[in-house]
Amino acid sequence: MGTFLFDGIVFGPVHSRRLGRSLGINILPDDSKLCNFNCVYCECGFSKFDKYEDIPDIELISENIESEFKTIKNKNIPVDVITFAGNGEPTLHLDFPEIINEIIRLRNKYMYGVEIAVLTNATKLSDKKISEALNLIEKPILKIDTVIQEDFELINCSKEKLNIGEIIDSIKNNINKMYIQTMFFRANIKGRQFDNTSEDSVNKYLNTISFLKPLQVMIYSIARNTPMQGLEKISKSELDKIGENVKKMGFNVLITP
Repeated sequence: MGTFLFDGIVFGPVHSRRLGRSLGINILPDDSKLCNFNCVYCECGFSKFDKYEDIPDIELISENIESEFKTIKNKNIPVDVITFAGNGEPTLHLDFPEIINEIIRLRNKYMYGVEIAVLTNATKLSDKKISEALNLIEKPILKIDTVIQEDFELINCSKEKLNIGEIIDSIKNNINKMYIQTMFFRANIKGRQFDNTSEDSVNKYLNTISFLKPLQVMIYSIARNTPMQGLEKISKSELDKIGENVKKMGFNVLITP
């Protein structure tokens, strides 16, 4: 199935299922994906892992963002949230903390009151500068699709050996306020059946949510093309059932089937 890449630094506003009118920020290459994961469901396709030389520098990023922010202010274009998404994992940019400070400055100048979100796989939180930068914004949105190590490795295909338990501990220890996003789906991958809606997987997931105490849990399923074929979208009724269990523990839930 065909995937896509964002071809600029600023895109939108676009309608986001979870965030409303979202102005996207891509601080990664515009011709390939750069991520330390190769998630089987990623709309941007698979990672090259080695495109650091093609990352735009902070000066170019700042110029593009300020120009777009001016246009949005002058045309009075409604924006609900400024979202770091784009072609991979934004915290891999070597100047990520400085970029966060710069976008906060520009947001305050041109779009005061609009929230800033970062979609991240939460693997770089042990870097104090990165976690401090994420704590400056309104919505650090952290990806946890499964807390079972074998399943974590199966669907994320990380460039390096990572432990989901250590990532969860790092979230708890380094992020003051957090949003957790979770993609639920089923698939046969490399001869193994993946299903993070199973009773065992959901129970362990709920325990993790209770441990982390996020401000909101975002539950969703596949809505766009994926690089691996044969992934099964989860029905709204199944998502609702999981969401109800999260609500019963006292947490805010956003379900977007």
